[in-house]
Amino acid sequence: MRLRHETIGSIFDLVYLALATNLLLAVAWLPALAAMYGSWPLLALAAPFCAPGLCAVFAVFAAYSGERSVTVVRTFARAWRATARRAIPLGALTAGALVVLGVDIRAAWGHRAGALVIPVLAVLMTLVVATALLALVALAERPAARLRDVLRVGGYLAVRRWYLTLPSLAVLVLLEAMFTAQPALALALATSPLLYASWANSRFTLTPALGPVPRVAVPAPDPGPRVAVPALGPASRGAVPTPDPGPRVAVPARDPVRRSAVPASGASPRLVPAVASTGSGTRSTGPGHP
Repeated sequence: MRLRHETIGSIFDLVYLALATNLLLAVAWLPALAAMYGSWPLLALAAPFCAPGLCAVFAVFAAYSGERSVTVVRTFARAWRATARRAIPLGALTAGALVVLGVDIRAAWGHRAGALVIPVLAVLMTLVVATALLALVALAERPAARLRDVLRVGGYLAVRRWYLTLPSLAVLVLLEAMFTAQPALALALATSPLLYASWANSRFTLTPALGPVPRVAVPAPDPGPRVAVPALGPASRGAVPTPDPGPRVAVPARDPVRRSAVPASGASPRLVPAVASTGSGTRSTGPGHP
């Protein structure tokens, strides 16, 4: 089985997209990666600066899905600059909310009230992460959108389409587990495929707000010039040719036959006096005139 040139080119494009995205994401996450080896307050302070990198990665995925664009570096840099103004505050709000909820869970752990409070706090943390994920995906395509609007849309659709939100969060949990076990291997190989799966599912979740992903129509190949073929008549099977009748001779039409009037039966013939012409004048030859 032979692969076509288009298939081989698509495979190389995917490999380049994955490796280049992983490298750019590692560069964008350098502050957070360095803070991982310190205390958790330092990590919480560095986490908001990871949000523009995520938006840029989502923009690269959107460009490839819609236009098959593999200009990874240019798309990443342009999206990072366009979304940093709103993505960093979004990351700060998300990190602050997670820190507060995490501290509350730690405080309620081991107490009687923790049996009721901890599940509620865990659900709130899940809702915060889901809302932040959808908001980052929305910002990747609408950099000029207001932060309040993307948060409202993300929170509403995260709850409204929970059956799509849970798989996206499961992919993020898998990425976090791999990153904890093997940070270098996860960042080099697994980050792009898992983030792409989470982005695709989140993008489908946001379809009521953003619409479908715009795609560029691929032109059909030119079949070449068309040659006009004369139409053929219906084929006759076993048809006997008709002989030539020859020139036609015009036949003169015959005059209609004059029929004499026949007197009806029982009626006496009617005599009409004849008029004879003589040299001296005109005289009648009817009865009574000799």
